[in-house]
Amino acid sequence: MSEETAVDSQELGEKIVVVLKTIYDPEIPVDIYELGLIYDVFVNEDNEVKILMTLTSPNCPVAESLPAEVEEKVKSLDVVKDAEVEITFDPPWTQDLMSEEAKLELGLL
Repeated sequence: MSEETAVDSQELGEKIVVVLKTIYDPEIPVDIYELGLIYDVFVNEDNEVKILMTLTSPNCPVAESLPAEVEEKVKSLDVVKDAEVEITFDPPWTQDLMSEEAKLELGLL
């Protein structure tokens, strides 16, 4: 991987985070990134993106629609060739995964 490619994928990663911060859990007024629902973002040299994420619970009412929304919004970035979301519950989500900002927003600090 060339130096230029590394910078590009980091830049793309930052753009993806910006997009993820526009997606909100419908039950909690905090975006999914600050909630800690995004575990990892992988970008390969072809600008194909894989996002490993979780939900606040396995019975989450948006278990179907939220991953689809994440895929759709990430795919809307011009440089992204494809995007795939994988849902995991390992480790299960807890409030400890939330950013300080999210905890403050929800009055948990």
